[in-house]
Amino acid sequence: MLAVGLDGTILSVALPELSDAFQATETDLQWFSSSYLLFLAALMLPVGLLGDRYGRKKVLMGSLVLFAGSSAACAYADTPWQFIAARCVLGVAGAGIIVMALSALTVLFTAEERPKAVGIWSAANFLALPLGPLLGGYLLTHAWWGWVFLINVPVALLGALVVMALVPDSRADERPQLDFVGAGLSTLGLTGITYGLIRVGEHSWSDALAWGAMCGGLVLLIAFYRYESHVSRRGGRPMVDPALFQVRSYTWGIILIGFVALANIGVIFIMPQYFQAVQGTDAMGSGLRLLPLIGGLIVGAVPAEKFARLLGAKITISAGFVAMAVGLFIGAATDSGSGDGYSGTWMALSGIGMGLSMATATSVVLSQVPKERSGVGAAVLQSVNKVGAPLGAAILGSVLLNAYQSHLSLPDGVRGAAAEETRSGVFGGVAVAEKSGSHDLLTTVRDSFVHGLDVSLLVSGGFALAGLLCTLLFLPKIPKRTAADEKAGDAGDVVSVA
Repeated sequence: MLAVGLDGTILSVALPELSDAFQATETDLQWFSSSYLLFLAALMLPVGLLGDRYGRKKVLMGSLVLFAGSSAACAYADTPWQFIAARCVLGVAGAGIIVMALSALTVLFTAEERPKAVGIWSAANFLALPLGPLLGGYLLTHAWWGWVFLINVPVALLGALVVMALVPDSRADERPQLDFVGAGLSTLGLTGITYGLIRVGEHSWSDALAWGAMCGGLVLLIAFYRYESHVSRRGGRPMVDPALFQVRSYTWGIILIGFVALANIGVIFIMPQYFQAVQGTDAMGSGLRLLPLIGGLIVGAVPAEKFARLLGAKITISAGFVAMAVGLFIGAATDSGSGDGYSGTWMALSGIGMGLSMATATSVVLSQVPKERSGVGAAVLQSVNKVGAPLGAAILGSVLLNAYQSHLSLPDGVRGAAAEETRSGVFGGVAVAEKSGSHDLLTTVRDSFVHGLDVSLLVSGGFALAGLLCTLLFLPKIPKRTAADEKAGDAGDVVSVA
C-alpha cells in the first residue's frame, strides 16, 4: 500500500523534471497523472472478481510484480506516450494491490482482530502523503529523475516476497463466473465518471465533454446494477450481489467513507499550495508541514478499534466527523500571517477525526462482506474512495479558484497576458508579481488565495457535517460479532444482519 501511495504523491513533485526530460506539453503532463488514476479506478471491480475466482494471493503477487515492472518502464521511457502507457499499466497493477490488500484483511483476521488491522492498513495509506514530497524532493535534488520511479521496484518486490511467505491463499468456495457484461459496464461506467471529473479539474464545470462523460458513466453504472439484479433474480452469481446493498451498515459505511474522502481531499489539495505559494517553502518543506496531519491520521486510525469496541462504531464514526469538522472550521480562519503552529494544530485535529472515521467505517463495511466475496466487496469500497478524490478535488478546486478570483484586485499596471496569468491561480500570480517586482501585487495574490483557502475549508467542513448527519440518521448500530460468529459467517449471515 505504501508503494502505491508513494507513486501518486511523488509524481506531483516530479512533473517539472518530467516536463524538461520529455519536452512534454501541458496536455502530456495532465495525462501523466490522469492515465494512472483512470485505470486505477476503472479496474477495481474486475480485479476483485479475478481474486475471488483465481485466488487473492496470486492476484496480489502478480500485481506487485507488475507494479515493479511498470515502475521501471516509467523510469526508462523515452517519449511522453511511452511514459503514459507505462502509467496505464501501473494503474492496473495499483488496482490489484489496493483491492487484494484490503480483501486479505477480511480473510486473515477475525471480526475482533480486523479493526486493528484496518487501522494499521490505514496508517500505511496515510504515511505516503508526506513521504512522497520528502523522498521525491530529495531524489530530484541529488539523483536522476528516474529514481523517483525505480524506488518503487525494491519496495514492490519485497512486498511480493512477504506475501509469498506469509499470506495464505484464498478464493471463493464456489468460483464466481467471469461476468464479462458486468465487468464491461462497471469498467466503462467508472472510467466515464472519473474522466469527467478529471476534465472538470482541468477545464471547469462548464466543459460539455466532462458532463457528457460523467452522465454517460452514471448511466452505465445504473445499467450495471440492473444487469446484476437480473442475473441474481435468475439464480445466477452476479459479480456484485445486489443483496449486499440491502445491508444498511454496508451501504452507509461506503457512503460515509466517500464523505471522509471529500473532506480529506480539501486539506491535501489546498495546503501544499498554501505552504509553497504563501509561505514560500519548497516541496520538501511542504511535506514536512503535512506531518501533523499524518500524525493525527495515524493517532486516530490505529486505536480506532478500541474506541469502537468501547463506544460502538456509530458513536466512534460520529466523534471522528465532529473532530474533523472542528479542525477544518478552525483552519478556515487562516490568514496570511498564520504560523506553522496554527496550521499544525488544526490539521492534527482534523487528521485524528479522519483516521477515526475512515478506519471504523472501513471495518464496518468489511464486517458485512462474506469471505468468499471479499475481493469484490473490497473493490466496491475502494471504487467509491478513488472516485471521491477527483470529485472532491474538482469541487474544491472550483470553489478555491472562484473565491480567489472574486477577492483579487489587480493594480492598474497589470493588464493583458499578465492579468490573465494572475487570475489563473496563485502560482501564476506569484510568478507575475516576482517578475514585475510588485510587492503590492504579491500581497494581493497571497491574501486572495488565503481567502479562497478559507472558503474551501468551510466547504470541506460542510462535507464532514454531512457525514455526521448521515451517520446519526442512517447508520445502524453494529452488533458486536465474536470470533465464533466470524467462523460461521457466510453470505446467509450477511442477509440475516440486514
